[in-house]
Amino acid sequence: MEQKRNMTVGIVGLGLIGGSMAIDLARRGFASRVIGVEADPVNAAAAEKIGLVDRIVDFDDCMEQSDLIVLAVPVGTAVKMLPEVLDRFRSMEDDSPSARKMKKTVMDVCSTKEALVRAVHYHPLRGRYVATHPMAGTEYSGPWAAMPGLFDGRACIICDSQESAPDAVRTVENLYDTLNMRHIYMNASGHDVHVAYVSHISHITSFALALTVLDKEKNEKHIFDLASGGFSSTVRLAKSNADMWVPIFSQNRDNVLQVIDTYIEKMGRFREAIADDDEAAVRTLIEDANRIKRIIR
Repeated sequence: MEQKRNMTVGIVGLGLIGGSMAIDLARRGFASRVIGVEADPVNAAAAEKIGLVDRIVDFDDCMEQSDLIVLAVPVGTAVKMLPEVLDRFRSMEDDSPSARKMKKTVMDVCSTKEALVRAVHYHPLRGRYVATHPMAGTEYSGPWAAMPGLFDGRACIICDSQESAPDAVRTVENLYDTLNMRHIYMNASGHDVHVAYVSHISHITSFALALTVLDKEKNEKHIFDLASGGFSSTVRLAKSNADMWVPIFSQNRDNVLQVIDTYIEKMGRFREAIADDDEAAVRTLIEDANRIKRIIR
């Protein structure tokens, strides 16, 4: 743990995930200094005022000063940015032989992985990149949404770790240990399939339900007065930020489409059973669905 005390962590993107990470990495002693890059000037000013990071810097300064760089930006942006970061690492090595001893590391926290690992698969410094996905979050976004303890007890997925340098993986594992997360290891393509089922379809169905209710609410103003906790929890994800989710659906298009097709087929079975007034079929569908209790308690 001693190696961590003089570490500077640079976080690119100070929204919910990046901001929450900044809070706990500083408070729990993983980093002696946390600096941030934030493209949105309003968010940058807010992050600085709130005190999420020690200092807001530009991208070049972040690359120069940081031992570990965290890409906490939408995945579409990260796919373009990641090769640039590794190129910058390589340029630093070429410019200064002593920089070779620094062993800078870059990681991401995006919700899809395959496009990211593909973007740098043949990069000479691929080993300095660790692909990760902390399975934590809320429906809120921006630096105001950042909170301490967001990651405690949650799972973190580390993808294609065999492609990363062992010391880079250890650094990232130590980071997630500091955040009290358990590690799960899988390949990038498998990760994208799994999150399409457990995360991405949940958001799509929540968006669709919100649109359905909003459409109905045009004529029935009391519908939200009658909404219970069940509705609120189901539609909660519909508050999520489009800037984040549009690129996720795009990057994970094939897996998401497959899950949507399966979901539509299941909805069709419910519709058919209800239309036929087939209570036995409806009961069977519900009881089959109840088996989810074995997985989620």
